[in-house]
Amino acid sequence: MAVTNEKSISEGKVWRLCRLPFWHSTNASSSSSQSSSTVHLQNQTMDHSNLLYPNSVSSMAKSLLPSRRRLSLDPPNKLYFPYEPGKQVRSAIRIKNICRSRVAFKFQTTAPKSCYMRPPGGMLAPNESLIATVFKFVEHPENNEKLLGQKSRVKFKIMSLKVKGEMDFVPELFDEQKDEVAIEQILQVVFLDAERPCPTLEKLNRQLAEADAAVEARKKPPEETGPRIVAEGLVIDEWKERRERYLARQQVEGVDLV
Repeated sequence: MAVTNEKSISEGKVWRLCRLPFWHSTNASSSSSQSSSTVHLQNQTMDHSNLLYPNSVSSMAKSLLPSRRRLSLDPPNKLYFPYEPGKQVRSAIRIKNICRSRVAFKFQTTAPKSCYMRPPGGMLAPNESLIATVFKFVEHPENNEKLLGQKSRVKFKIMSLKVKGEMDFVPELFDEQKDEVAIEQILQVVFLDAERPCPTLEKLNRQLAEADAAVEARKKPPEETGPRIVAEGLVIDEWKERRERYLARQQVEGVDLV
């Protein structure tokens, strides 16, 4: 009997020893299955949220990224003026379209009573450029030396807008498409000593001369490529006119013509 009891007790111990690992493996498998199902549900939830709000992620990314430039400016962030108190002085800036579509640009200033731009706005085709001229009246400050080489409170802003198709520039475009307008640069005004030559002043004079030449070229009438029209709408054949002059000259020289 003792042997039997000991055998049953030992068998019970063996059962318990074998049963415990099996029990733990069952719990581990169930916990792993629960964790995998939880991850699957989380993935489904994320996928579902992306489907519901696809634009929110893209809009957030666009807001964090800096806007791409449409215009190249030279100088890039300043407007240099010769310092001549009591006179109207000029500055110049080259504006170039560096994107693939047509771009409209527009000037704004914090001092519209003492400053104006020529042109105040316009259209630029891809890779097209122009030199804009800025006029400013320089007032007499209390201390003239403080303004030389220093930034003025007057600022200029250049805005851009992509345009589809061929159209003329009108300022109302920037009001009609406010969401598409980009601020290219805010330009600071810096005064230069007009009596002391420097590379910046020399570059400004070259740009002003180029801008003046472009204005004069636009004023000239286009060259005539077709036949000339004279009084009463008669069209003169240039070849016939040259031949008549030739024949007249030959007659004066006494050449016998057939």
